[in-house]
Amino acid sequence: MLPVLLFTFLLALAAPALVAWLGRRAFWVLALGPASAAAYALAMTPRVTAGDFPTTQVPWVPGLNLSITLQFDTLAWFMLLVVGGVGALVLLYCSAYFARDALGLGRFAAVLTAFAAAMVGLVVADDLLLLFVFWELTTVFSYLLIGHYADRKASRRAAMQAIVVTTAGGLAMLVGLIILGVAGDTWRVSELVADPPSGTAVTWAAVCLLAGAATKSALIPFHFWLPAAMAAPTPVSAYLHAAAMVKAGVYLVARFAPAFADLPVWRWLVLVLGGGTLLLGGYQALRQHDLKLVLAFGTVSQLGLIILLLGLGSKALALAGLAMLGAHAMFKAALFLVVGAVDVATGTRDLRKLSGLWRTMPFTATAGVLATASMIGFPPFAGYVAKEAALEGLWHDVTHGAGTVEAVALVALVVGSALTVAYGLRFVWGAFGTKRRPGAEAVRGEATTRDAAAEPASATPVRRQPWLLVTPPLVLAALGLAVGLVPAVGERLLAPYADLYPTGDAGHLTLWGGFTPVLALTVLVLLAGFVLFWQRSRVERAQDFFWSPRSAEVTYRRTMRRLDDLAADVTAATQRGSLPVYLGMILVVLAVAPGAVIATGLVGGTPGLQVVAWDRPADAAVVAIIAISCVLAARARRRLKAVVLVGVAGYANATLFMLHGAPDLALTQVLCETITLVVMVLVLRRMPPYFTDRPLAASRWVRLVLGVVTGLVMMALTVAAPLVRVATPISTHFPDEAYTWGGGKNIVNVTLVDIRAWDTVGEISVLLVAATGVASLIFLRQRSGEVLRLSRVEEVSRPDPHTRRVWLAAGSTMEPERRSVMFEVITRVIFHAMIVFALFLLFSGHNAPGGGFAAGLVMGIAFTVRYLAGGRYELGEAAPVSPGVLLGTGLFLSAGVGLATLVAGQEVLQSTVLNLHAPVLGEIHLVTSLFFDIGVMLVVVGLVLDLLRTLGAEIDRQGPLPARTLVGEVAAPGTPDPADDARHEEATR
Repeated sequence: MLPVLLFTFLLALAAPALVAWLGRRAFWVLALGPASAAAYALAMTPRVTAGDFPTTQVPWVPGLNLSITLQFDTLAWFMLLVVGGVGALVLLYCSAYFARDALGLGRFAAVLTAFAAAMVGLVVADDLLLLFVFWELTTVFSYLLIGHYADRKASRRAAMQAIVVTTAGGLAMLVGLIILGVAGDTWRVSELVADPPSGTAVTWAAVCLLAGAATKSALIPFHFWLPAAMAAPTPVSAYLHAAAMVKAGVYLVARFAPAFADLPVWRWLVLVLGGGTLLLGGYQALRQHDLKLVLAFGTVSQLGLIILLLGLGSKALALAGLAMLGAHAMFKAALFLVVGAVDVATGTRDLRKLSGLWRTMPFTATAGVLATASMIGFPPFAGYVAKEAALEGLWHDVTHGAGTVEAVALVALVVGSALTVAYGLRFVWGAFGTKRRPGAEAVRGEATTRDAAAEPASATPVRRQPWLLVTPPLVLAALGLAVGLVPAVGERLLAPYADLYPTGDAGHLTLWGGFTPVLALTVLVLLAGFVLFWQRSRVERAQDFFWSPRSAEVTYRRTMRRLDDLAADVTAATQRGSLPVYLGMILVVLAVAPGAVIATGLVGGTPGLQVVAWDRPADAAVVAIIAISCVLAARARRRLKAVVLVGVAGYANATLFMLHGAPDLALTQVLCETITLVVMVLVLRRMPPYFTDRPLAASRWVRLVLGVVTGLVMMALTVAAPLVRVATPISTHFPDEAYTWGGGKNIVNVTLVDIRAWDTVGEISVLLVAATGVASLIFLRQRSGEVLRLSRVEEVSRPDPHTRRVWLAAGSTMEPERRSVMFEVITRVIFHAMIVFALFLLFSGHNAPGGGFAAGLVMGIAFTVRYLAGGRYELGEAAPVSPGVLLGTGLFLSAGVGLATLVAGQEVLQSTVLNLHAPVLGEIHLVTSLFFDIGVMLVVVGLVLDLLRTLGAEIDRQGPLPARTLVGEVAAPGTPDPADDARHEEATR
């Protein structure tokens, strides 16, 4: 099963290239995907009928006992035949349906093939979560297929409508699946069906499953999305809306009905959803003039019928429902393909404009007549056999003491079948019959006149049809006849599934059951349907006069419109463009929601709660500094003052880490605060010095109160979190794991580069993205990889290195008023020491405070000092490498360590300890995670250099030109002139 699934998905990936190479003939190759699924099902028929169900299980998340589990039982075998067989024929049909120069054909082929693969996975999945994954894949792919004609408003609206409705039902179904998995203590579908759990929660889970099935299979009140989806290409309608996607909901009901059909709420919901949809769809099909819409509403009606039969919980009805499912897939897919052929040949689907096609398109007409005969239940077709079995099963239940549900279902089946006969005859007559001259047929309330009906119209002109446009529907229609002739074979193959139902007598599939009341019901259905078709004009006028059931669609559109309005109002109130407002909202929600719950629990009393104010007086002193700096920062009007005060709080927090024995955290905090202060100061050069020109004393108090409340909530959270732990934290094993497997004594560093190295890869990836985002906001023109070097600047008076030494090479490029000789001297003295210290932290971090992150920060601070002392050209002299190279190399090196361990046959990012003996150095203890740490260091250094290059060097370049213009350096477009605004020059300095 798994190779078939993977093969189909691989074909979907290759579809665009195949279409570009082979054109429309690529569909012949793509048809091998679903065809292989059908062939596999046929090959497994002996095993399935013998009760030997093949099973495939591949571990997915072993820690959660989740696996990719596929099981091939009777239901999966039958669905795979339907999905694979019809899918292969539809793909062959596509090679003749689309024009050679059709736009987006490669994308369409890929999505349609991927949808077929998703359906294959859906019907064989034996894991609840895997079932949901494939379910949602079909939703996404169907959205893309319905909206294939993206330039048409109707297609876009229909696609959006379909995905909104089906996704909502899918989420409800997910809730039900999770409840079932937890209640049943298993995620295997087969185990849940064999031994279903019970209880109130399980009942609600069953309701959630029916909600998912109702949206997917277009049951009331969600039926409206299916007719709208007819805006999709006809092959999509033939596959998704006849044989595959809409059958997903039917499959869900069929899969879980043996376990939950005895629940009263399940039976009544099935009756309302299935019976109501059966009648409503048939009623609306009688008034349609578009052939696809006739079939669409007919599909809605018959989906309701199949759900009704499979969901009521009787063995006989289950057998009839499964037979109807197969018959419906054959005749409805054939009819949709017939409509596509008519549309291609005539350019219209309006049954009022078509006439005499039975002469000009004999093979297409034959396929249409055969498929329609099966649809209306005419003997000896498959549809007739299934309908007779359904009538027999319901009649038997009603006459043997069944309840109200079966009686109502029997009435709905008889009336719905009569409607099916009526719109089936309407379809055949509308597509292929010979009409009278235009105007003869009543159109929405206009009576047929005798004079107009006297003269027959000429046949509709048609274009030549490719054989692949005729063969697939003819094959499907002929299969409907062939299957109907051997009902005993179908009963033998499908009976094992029906035996799973707990109640009812075994049913039978037969062509002739004798002169029984069921035969009388069949005759009644055919006669009533013929009368409705004969009086079609009066029926349409009556429908116009009485009731047009469009309330569900109108309700949906109004709901979406109101939702859009509400979203616009909420957005206007909340998305005000103010970062303080956004942050304030987040903090208010934090204080009101979890804060209230935590406070209630603490006030009510918590066993074992002991709060210690401080361990030593120094803690209180540091906390006082933090509190004072935070209060002053909240009251500050100057931006620089607020930044410095926040930095004071950060450094004080690092002191707390040190006092409590966390030197690694203290070192990292200090380095981060230093880098943050520098970056903020660089940003503030382009911002006004004050937050606002108005005092706004009231806002200060608001900030203070919000800050105090947020602080109290976080304190309460810190106290409450350890008290609710019910299991031993995994961190208790970190010391032993760090030393035994990570080869280091610094638990923090080993955790970052070994135990949770994959998290670190994600974090440094975020750093790379952040650097890219900052650069995109700062650079006015296209960003280049050029590094500003002093050697590229011409006509700058530089002293002769043989006559006079300089402290910084590029110091002379700065304005004299910005230079500081003392700063340059100190920079020259400490820069190399800082680089050496950074390397020391890198190599010692595995067993002592440090590591790649701290080393990168120290090295970044060293480059920052060089930039502040000598300007943007000095930054290029200190680090003559593009930051992007460092970022990419660091990420590649860190991730490459993981790939190397895979090649070596180990787990991803698993460390290896190497104990080497060097002649001079002696014993060397090397851990391969060192290379991962080097990658982290390079990413951090690249990030700092990128920030200095963007927020520093690039903003310098965009600002006023210095007094001594450097030849070769051109100001950016829109660069302000100091002569135009003296205040700008003063602010810049």
